[in-house]
Amino acid sequence: MRAVLLVNPKATTTSERARDVLVRALRSEVDLSVRYTRQRGHATTLAREAAEEGVDAVVTLGGDGTVNEVVNGLMTATTAGGAEPTADRLPALATVPGGSTNVFARSLGLPREWPEGASMILEGLRLGRHRTIGLGLADDRYFTFCAGFGLDASVIHRVEEARRRGRVSSPSLYFRAFTAQFLLGNERRHPAIQLERPGEVTEGELATIIVQNTAPWTYVGDREVNPNPEASFDLGLDVMALRQLGVASTTRTVTQFFSSTPDPRGRKVLRLHDVAEFTLVASRPQAFQLDGDYLGEREKVRFTSVPAALRVIC
Repeated sequence: MRAVLLVNPKATTTSERARDVLVRALRSEVDLSVRYTRQRGHATTLAREAAEEGVDAVVTLGGDGTVNEVVNGLMTATTAGGAEPTADRLPALATVPGGSTNVFARSLGLPREWPEGASMILEGLRLGRHRTIGLGLADDRYFTFCAGFGLDASVIHRVEEARRRGRVSSPSLYFRAFTAQFLLGNERRHPAIQLERPGEVTEGELATIIVQNTAPWTYVGDREVNPNPEASFDLGLDVMALRQLGVASTTRTVTQFFSSTPDPRGRKVLRLHDVAEFTLVASRPQAFQLDGDYLGEREKVRFTSVPAALRVIC
């Protein structure tokens, strides 16, 4: 089996020594080449090149942002004979958790820490153990586990700015960013988003949107956060929208995310399950994120579910 290991050298939970250990372990199982990302977006190019070289598997060492870039590289590769990239024609994806949260890897059942995750990946490669998952597509960019339009994307933007100033990613940093955005942002006072579905009545005056391709949406430490607990890689997309961001109603809804049996409901909550496609349209630009990476502001985004898109080692 030929495999490529794509390494983000800035991965927050691994060291150069740890990477060397992983490389030696992988080389005991597969014919391995190692490639390092140099800047944001580089993993997309490297993954596309690996797929077009015909390797059997692409292994990532990094966080959710690295995984997202690699998935987009695989899904936009030109396969043999110019055929459309389908799960059986593309390399399998193996994800060794190397970021601070690792939502995608953990949603596949991998442990949070990279040594245990690497051990399971090695076993999966040895046994040929994989599953085929669906992806989400937002305009022309794929995502693996979540997207956000409005408040949660604005929070991620604040966190990314804080990290550029040297702050360490932590639950407390996200909480402070959420509190500041909730109190100071425009989302609370002027809901500006509408959700359009083919053949359905348009839902208007929505304040913020969370889209999930699987559950959970994220983790706080070891605890799952589940706005859409029925979301699944095997189904379409799930949506949770808040019509207003009142202090009492939002606090109640967010508390429900953390329940051991989450089922967020209320007059201010819109939930949609297993949706094939929809479009978000805003009267003013909204913060936008995919898989935890802030991508700027948008006024319109079309979402599509892409079933059985990719094989993953698990």
